[in-house]
Amino acid sequence: MILSNALFQELALDWFNGYIPVSAHKFNSIMKALTLAAAILLPLSLLVGIYCMNFKNMPELGWKYGYFMLLGTMASIVIGTETLSRKKKWF
Repeated sequence: MILSNALFQELALDWFNGYIPVSAHKFNSIMKALTLAAAILLPLSLLVGIYCMNFKNMPELGWKYGYFMLLGTMASIVIGTETLSRKKKWF
């Protein structure tokens, strides 16, 4: 039995058409994880950017527990975002 080039081309095309959706699904899951990581880190970056400007008139700087309040706020943002994403089954 002689296999023709048309048969090989059709087999390759079928394999390629099966491979594209699998790779697209894998890429989508990677992009979803990266988007979730960016959504969790974005508010933290904003807070760190504001507090690293070394202003003299920030009311939290004179308060004894200002640093711990900022750390607690950052932890609650991370926990809240992760809880929300797990509740919506994004993880």
